[in-house]
Amino acid sequence: MNPDFQKRLDSVTGYKDSRQKCADEVLENPELFPELVQLCFQTSNKNISKACWVLELVCYEKLEWIQEYLDFFCPNIKNLTDDGALRSISKVCLLLTIFHFKKAAIILSENQLQQITETCFDWLIKDTKVASKCYAIRALHLLGKHYDWVYPELKIILEKDYIHHSAAYKAVGKEILKKINHQK
Repeated sequence: MNPDFQKRLDSVTGYKDSRQKCADEVLENPELFPELVQLCFQTSNKNISKACWVLELVCYEKLEWIQEYLDFFCPNIKNLTDDGALRSISKVCLLLTIFHFKKAAIILSENQLQQITETCFDWLIKDTKVASKCYAIRALHLLGKHYDWVYPELKIILEKDYIHHSAAYKAVGKEILKKINHQK
């Protein structure tokens, strides 16, 4: 582990500029990327959220970098519990599904697709913050084009939970329910 990088990660704040500065450092020094991925899943690490924030921003620019780490990333997403980490990792999962199904720029194995699907459903049924749920809903909509069992399950959850959630959840839920119903 690079102690200098860990110190810089320690100084990251929730402000976009701070997160972006650290992400830019990783983008300029790709040798830091493997360490960043590892730090995202060290649940005892006090900087887990910060590492995930930075990973999300790096993935916006260089999503292909995560391809060789998917065998580590996908089975470990289910172990995250920190809300800040979950929000960023759920966004990375959405990016992965978009780039797998729509752009064919990322190749997810059948096992990786299943791991993302199961974790996204877990985020929906657990007491997860709304942003993570919304990213999970959108990812599951794409995954439902691959797995025929996803839409019926997703529809049940969205219809049942719709009234109990925020305006953001309701907006995404309504949009995805409409898409599911029009695909039949």
